[in-house]
Amino acid sequence: MLMTSGDALIDFVPTRNAGGREAVMPAVGGSCLNVAIGLARLGASTGFVGGISTDLFGRMIADHAAASNVELDLATRSDHQTTLAFVRIVAGESHYAFYDAETATREWTYRRGTIPFDGVEALHVGSTTLVNDQGAAETTALIVDARASSTISFDPNCRPNLVKDKPAYLARMAAFAAKADLIKMSDVDFAYLFGDEPYRQRATALLGDGASLVVITRGNDGAMAWHAGAGQIEVAAPEVEVADTIGAGDSFQAALLFALHKQGRIARQTLKGIAADELRRALSFAANCAGLTCTRPGADPPWSHEISWRL
Repeated sequence: MLMTSGDALIDFVPTRNAGGREAVMPAVGGSCLNVAIGLARLGASTGFVGGISTDLFGRMIADHAAASNVELDLATRSDHQTTLAFVRIVAGESHYAFYDAETATREWTYRRGTIPFDGVEALHVGSTTLVNDQGAAETTALIVDARASSTISFDPNCRPNLVKDKPAYLARMAAFAAKADLIKMSDVDFAYLFGDEPYRQRATALLGDGASLVVITRGNDGAMAWHAGAGQIEVAAPEVEVADTIGAGDSFQAALLFALHKQGRIARQTLKGIAADELRRALSFAANCAGLTCTRPGADPPWSHEISWRL
């Protein structure tokens, strides 16, 4: 099984009403849940760990996950409210306003001993859950238990408007990166975390700290990856008609993990030995899945029948 842990929420995505005025439409989201949805739709056995409300929006989340074949047996249902995120597109980038006080995701706690990690090939973490102290602490405990047998995947998926203490946040993201085998971030996240530092320089440092693979996505400019054995790999983004970019990075992450799993390269030791052609194929598949996601509104990653692994 492949597993994700983190945020599950409702995005209110921009649209237009019949009169042409701005409006919003609710859509299930949350970076880590989106990754789980993407993995399951591509055909991987996938589970989600995190807090999901029993309120109206929580039921939407649970129904959406179940319809995409995500297992929720290890998720925690509670009567805390669902996190809400309002999205606005500015210059092609998605900007978010979060309502996240005392929500099911925010109040989630890791129940030690409840997850059979021997059957979990990879655990993916990241995003808004790691901004607050409790979410970061619970996720850290989860990683400590998982790391003995599971590959750790990390995407900071930064949300600057939630960060109150940037130096502390930067230190926290560095700590999570040091625990990860696979690190993926967007160019926007990279700029927030590392400023004008050259990609290659930071990637080399992260590999030196223990990561096996570092990937940076760059929107229309494609993606770049660094691996100690396979070297530097760059792939192009597909040319598509963009509806919005919501969930594109999560779709890329899910497809990358799926591709590594499909090639038998998801386990820590096998990931270290991936060949350049295998990595290029995985990255190209991920880029094309992200491109397809951009052609429709909201976080709506592709199903296996919509995109061929043979791509």
